[in-house]
Amino acid sequence: MNILQQLEAIVGPQGIICGEAVKDHPACVFMHPKAVLRPASTEEVSQLMALCNEQGQAIVTRGGGSGLVGGTIMSSEEILLSLERMNQLEQLDVRARTAVVQAGVPLQTVQEAAADQDLFFPLDLGARGSATIGGNLATNAGGNRVVRYGMAREMALGLEAVMADGTVLNSMKSVIKNNTGYDLKQFFIGSEGTLGVITRAVLRLQAAPISHNTALVAVENFEQLIDLLGSADKLLGGGMSSFEVMWSNFYEAVCQGGERHRYPLANDYPYYVIIESLGADQAADDQRFNATLEQLFEQGLIADAVLAKSKAESEAIWAIRDDVEALMALFPYFVFDISVPLAHMESYVAAVHKRIDEAWPEDSCCITFGHLGDGNLHFVIRAAGEYESAKDKVNDIVYSELRERDGVVSAEHGIGLEKRPYLDISRSEAEIELMKTLKRAMDPNNILNPGKIFEL
Repeated sequence: MNILQQLEAIVGPQGIICGEAVKDHPACVFMHPKAVLRPASTEEVSQLMALCNEQGQAIVTRGGGSGLVGGTIMSSEEILLSLERMNQLEQLDVRARTAVVQAGVPLQTVQEAAADQDLFFPLDLGARGSATIGGNLATNAGGNRVVRYGMAREMALGLEAVMADGTVLNSMKSVIKNNTGYDLKQFFIGSEGTLGVITRAVLRLQAAPISHNTALVAVENFEQLIDLLGSADKLLGGGMSSFEVMWSNFYEAVCQGGERHRYPLANDYPYYVIIESLGADQAADDQRFNATLEQLFEQGLIADAVLAKSKAESEAIWAIRDDVEALMALFPYFVFDISVPLAHMESYVAAVHKRIDEAWPEDSCCITFGHLGDGNLHFVIRAAGEYESAKDKVNDIVYSELRERDGVVSAEHGIGLEKRPYLDISRSEAEIELMKTLKRAMDPNNILNPGKIFEL
């Protein structure tokens, strides 16, 4: 039997897609791997990995496909491993506030299941309906509430992963404190499928917030923006859950003259900020939130504000921030996800905008927005000309300006192939070599997502 026949013997005919049928799989619109594997259990994943490792067959694991760094690009000689059939929420313990989930469960499914039990899973991002928990953990997703709840790794208590040789590493502890040697689950969280395949996880849930307050505020300069972040967090007594900033060009591009969204505030301010607070007493927190906005006005930190008075109004404000699809009109464009210290952010953004305008004075734009509470910026940049040459030039502008400001080339999407040439901006030679040492030790035959993050 050839390898595809052996793989089919493990997963059955429903667990493998081969030949021309591969093109019909949603993940294979632009790529045509040798096959798509769809295991239904950890045991099947283990057997698949052992066989592929024995035969030197490269495997690329894919979640919901919402990544932006080429982390799941594959060749016709590689096999796609999809955990779409491993999509069960196995257990939700209300008292312990934990959920045991398979890796293929969509993020939104976990959010809704927690909400049904008056609990809360705080990880949140625009692709919540398609992004999977396995993908979230493999890329250490961030999202809208990092400023209060941290990245995905802070929400994973335990993990099950299958290593390259098929060994199942079961670290499915459901306790918060486990100081017994190396925290092995952290090897897999953020490793982009290069060290093992995440198959299950124990997630930490929170008590569902009782109060929810949202405001959109306008700010007149960047210094006020930074001061606003500190003041709002302090005045809200640690209850601030989001601090999302939209530069004026993002606000205008998404609202499109009022065609896609009603303008909550006039469109002539340089910065717009969504401030969200979650708490335990709606009446008391309403009073605190209103008082906070008043004090921020008095401090001269905000020029205008609109307070959401209902869930619908809050959702309408968030819909502006989440409507990245509106920027597709700029195509072809280049998307960036970086981190830079707040002290250098204003000069960094100004430098990137200036160099983009100078390089393409006739046809360019640099749309800017981000999770400013955790130093994470996003650019959507349009630059005229031949795609590949424009891409190289835009990359050079964005990343070279980061190097001298102690910035990071990826805040929450990982490295993949797209950012691999620029990894040395964020990591020292010693760090990169240690990563390679771990890769060689855990995947000696280099079958797991080969070529991503760095080359061996």
